[in-house]
Amino acid sequence: MSTVTAPAAPVLDALRELAGGFDPERIDVPGGEARIRLEVSDGDDVDAVISMPELRLEPASDRRADARIRADAATWADLAADVSGGMDAFSAGRLQIRDNLHLGIGLLAATGGHDPEGTGLRFGRVQAGDHDISYVEAGEGPPLICVHGLGGTKASFMTTVSSLAPLGHRVIAIDLPGFGDSSKPFTGGFDAIWYSRILVDMLDSLGIERASFAGNSMGGRIALEMGFSAPDRVDRLVLLAPSLAWLKERPWKWLLQMPLPRLGYLQPTPRWAVEPVVRKLVPGGEQGWTAAGVDEFLRAYLTPSGRFAFYECARNIYMEEPYGEEGFWTRLKKLRPPSLFVWGEQDSLVPKSFMRHVERALPRTSDHLELDCGHVPQMERPRQTHRAMREFLTA
Repeated sequence: MSTVTAPAAPVLDALRELAGGFDPERIDVPGGEARIRLEVSDGDDVDAVISMPELRLEPASDRRADARIRADAATWADLAADVSGGMDAFSAGRLQIRDNLHLGIGLLAATGGHDPEGTGLRFGRVQAGDHDISYVEAGEGPPLICVHGLGGTKASFMTTVSSLAPLGHRVIAIDLPGFGDSSKPFTGGFDAIWYSRILVDMLDSLGIERASFAGNSMGGRIALEMGFSAPDRVDRLVLLAPSLAWLKERPWKWLLQMPLPRLGYLQPTPRWAVEPVVRKLVPGGEQGWTAAGVDEFLRAYLTPSGRFAFYECARNIYMEEPYGEEGFWTRLKKLRPPSLFVWGEQDSLVPKSFMRHVERALPRTSDHLELDCGHVPQMERPRQTHRAMREFLTA
C-alpha cells in the first residue's frame, strides 16, 4: 500500500507506478522504517518513506537518507515498465545504489509488481540457532547457497542471483553473522567450523535437506568446511578464489595468538577518517559495484561488533594450520562433493599458484577455471563465471 505527496514532475509518473506496486512481503526493513532517496539526475529528487507495511513518496528532505538510488528519467521510466531490468541497469552504470544495498535493492524488489509464482527477488530473515540471518533469494529449483567473503555481504552475489535464478535454481545469498544485516554477536568462533554449524542450522530452518554452495574468499573456505563436516547436506561446491591455509611460514602467528580483535570494541573509527582510506585501498572504490561494496563494508565495520567480527575472521584465516591430522590440506584430500574452483589470474590475495596444490589433493573430484580477473570472479567476470557455474551445477 502506498500514498504519494510529491510535487509534480515528468518523472513522477514512473515513480508513482513503482510505488503503487509496493509489496511489503518482499522487502526486509530492520526496525520497520526507512527513508530511501530516489535521485533523478535530470529532475527533482523524491524520498520513498517506508513505515511498514506502507510506502509513501514525498519531496526529498534535508534529512539523511538510509539509502540512495540514482538514475536518469529514462531509466526510471524503464524500471516502472519492467523493474526486473534494475540489475541490468545497475551493472551497466545507468543506476547507482549507495549507502545501503540491502534497502536499495530491496525497494526495487518490493516494487516489482505482482509475483504470483513467487520467483522474483525476495528479502527475508531466518533463525539459525541463536543467530538472525539476513538473506535475499530468487528462483525455484535446486537450492544454491551463496556465501560472501571477509568484509563482504550478500550484495557481492547479486549478479549470481540475477544470472542463475531464471535458469531453474533457487539462489539464496546470505549475510554471515557479524556482517551485513545479520546479527552481530559479541562472542563466537568466527572460523569456518563455527560458520558451517550455523549454515546447517539455517538449512534446517529453511527446510532444505541438501544444497549446493558457492563461496567467495572466506565464504569459499566455509563452503569447503560444509563439504568436510556435513557432506550429506552438500550437493556440489563452487569455490570462487577460496581462502586456503597458508603454506608458507606465518611470521605474525605469535602476535595473533593474543586477543587483539577485542581492540575493535575500543578502536576509534570516525567515518570521515576511515572511509577515504578504505576507498583508496580498494581499486575503483568510488564507482559502480565496487563503491557500493565499500558502502556495505563500512556499514558493518563502523560498528564495534562488526569490527570485532572482521578482525576475528581475519585472524582465523591467517592462523589456520595447514598440516597435521586436523590441518586444512590433510582434510582437503578427503573432500567428497564435486567441486569447481575458479581462480583469478590477477588475484593477489589467493594466487592461482594454489591451484596445483588443490589439483594434487583432489585429482578426480575437482574442476578448475582460470579467469582474467582479481579476487571476486562473480563480479569482475560475471558472464564467464556464471556460465561455468551453470554448466557445473547441472552436469
